[in-house]
Amino acid sequence: MYPIVSTAEHVTRQVLADDPALMTVAFRFAAIGAIGALHSHPHVQSTYVQSGRFRFTVAGKSFEVGPGDAFVVPSNTEHGCLCLEPGTLIDGFTPRRDDFL
Repeated sequence: MYPIVSTAEHVTRQVLADDPALMTVAFRFAAIGAIGALHSHPHVQSTYVQSGRFRFTVAGKSFEVGPGDAFVVPSNTEHGCLCLEPGTLIDGFTPRRDDFL
């Protein structure tokens, strides 16, 4: 089992599974207003909203997502989110995010 790591106020990350080619990670947002800061990385990322509501900004465009929604963030694309309702995001990364291990 992987540890739960605090990434910001009211935000945690936990690796669920990994392989050199792929990683699955749960990001849990415990409060309205919690922020997933704008950032980019060379990995392709898929995001699935397990629960909660979020406003994402991807490549300068903002949109809201809720339970059951999913989208892909291309490699090296700036993205981040604001929690509108506490919940969990399940992210897939390819290749694996070695910085999370």
